[in-house]
Amino acid sequence: MNSRPNLVEPDAAAGKSPRPVASGGRIIFVGASTGGTEAVKTFLQGIPPDCPPILVVQHMPESFTASFAARLNSLCQPRVIEAQGGESLAAGTVYIAPGHSHLRVKRGASGYLTELLKTPPVNRHRPSVDVLFDSAAELVGRNAIGVILTGMGKDGACGLLRMRTAGARTFGQDEASCVVYGMPREAAMIGAVEEVAALDALSRRVLSILGRGAG
Repeated sequence: MNSRPNLVEPDAAAGKSPRPVASGGRIIFVGASTGGTEAVKTFLQGIPPDCPPILVVQHMPESFTASFAARLNSLCQPRVIEAQGGESLAAGTVYIAPGHSHLRVKRGASGYLTELLKTPPVNRHRPSVDVLFDSAAELVGRNAIGVILTGMGKDGACGLLRMRTAGARTFGQDEASCVVYGMPREAAMIGAVEEVAALDALSRRVLSILGRGAG
């Protein structure tokens, strides 16, 4: 378990900045809804501290996303923050979409950045998983890894398909381990999911794509 203090801001006491990821680096994109707070926690607890950047959309009200990020930061090995927009994506950092804005990835001068948009809801959600996954398909392509977790509805299904079509590796949570088998089911039905796995195996499967073990 992580013994770092429960912070959502960068750890300035460490005396070093997170290492930005160049445009050719791997990035992991995660979407979840109903039941997703525990699912995201379980997934991230299997991820090592020096992981590629991870961007997460969890459907929840804006008053809860900062505390959600802080809780994950205290429980997981990577650093977890609520995205503010404009951050350089860095290894070992997880960016949680704030409840008031869509989260996207965009290209900057020296690598990828987070971007927040207060454009209308997509699939009745803001943040929307589809908005995040669409940016992954458009800008990251085969260097992206997409993971769709438990949730009601279909948000993220079409975006995950676009990711897979662009060459990304894609994973869906299996029915047995979902609180609501909606979003992963919709994604699987349209061929967006390359591999289905139980929640407790998903982090290991993603690490295997990165050529790493789960230790």
